Amino acid sequence: QVQLVESGGGLVQAGGSLRLSCAASGRTVSSYAMGWFRQAPGKDREIVAAIGWSAGSTYYADSVKGRFTISRDNAKNTVYLQMNSLKPEDTAVYYCAARRFGVVVTTDYAYWGQGTQVTVSS
Repeated sequence: QVQLVESGGGLVQAGGSLRLSCAASGRTVSSYAMGWFRQAPGKDREIVAAIGWSAGSTYYADSVKGRFTISRDNAKNTVYLQMNSLKPEDTAVYYCAARRFGVVVTTDYAYWGQGTQVTVSS
């Protein structure tokens, strides 16, 4: 089993930055694809970004392209999401997820963290 714990969320003003971390335990996730998702109140969970096991492949939702960067440190079993130029519409609970094999842009991930709240004030 893989356990995922997100951290780094908080309250930030529009235009600011946050860096989310997702620490994995229980099993090394170096061969897993990792994704960041978010869910705002009353909305479906949506993918924000994803990264393949080798970090050679990445995916970004159109709404975050150019502002967010996903990265991973397999030695630390950790995935990051650097969020810059934050907007009020980025406000949501952000979740980290892991799956074996390749990146997918659906919620078809086997393991999920508990989420971390990101609130962007205008």
